[in-house]
Amino acid sequence: MTRTRIKICGITRELDLAAAVATGADALGFVFYSPSPRYVMPQRAAQLMSRVPAFVTTVGLFVNESPEAVRAALAHAPVDMLQFHGDEDAAYCSQFGRPWIKAARMKPGFNLLEYAAAFARAPGVSGLLLDAHVDGYGGGGQSFDWSLIPQSLPLPVILSGGLHPGNVADAVRAVRPWAVDVSSGVESAKGIKDAQKITDFIAGVRIADAGTSL
Repeated sequence: MTRTRIKICGITRELDLAAAVATGADALGFVFYSPSPRYVMPQRAAQLMSRVPAFVTTVGLFVNESPEAVRAALAHAPVDMLQFHGDEDAAYCSQFGRPWIKAARMKPGFNLLEYAAAFARAPGVSGLLLDAHVDGYGGGGQSFDWSLIPQSLPLPVILSGGLHPGNVADAVRAVRPWAVDVSSGVESAKGIKDAQKITDFIAGVRIADAGTSL
């Protein structure tokens, strides 16, 4: 059985962190983009990260920040991995001495193969996160046409954009990504996670991994 990895993004509370860890999340995302309702200050993120057990990856999300701002955040919150959601190029993403993933904003006509090639050989790159193209940054809880994803890409695919407990099993079966990433799809309000939705989301992924139907 192939095991799809699971990232729960937009962690802002200890309660939500504990629920995600207890139900088997592989990674937790912390948003360092101040316009986001899920933004956490680096000092607050450090408090949350102190509760993360071994072998659960912490991920810091940035959008078009200056290198100085990224380094300042990392001085407080030493995340394991970086996630870049803006217009950053490969040289920018590679300068911080940590593994990183780059988001691609999916829409008809977007050349994902060309985009992926620009990052595939960069030092530290660990994956390509596919999200919906909406105004602003982040997928806004919107899904995109999964048929736009080429059969073969040079980087592991992290599927995002509009995923929730009701569609994640179908998404995993259709795309067979390395990982899935969810934020608003497991929330009761912006920045507030719902423990039951997290449980149901992870169960949906495992059902798809096992090859059984809902």
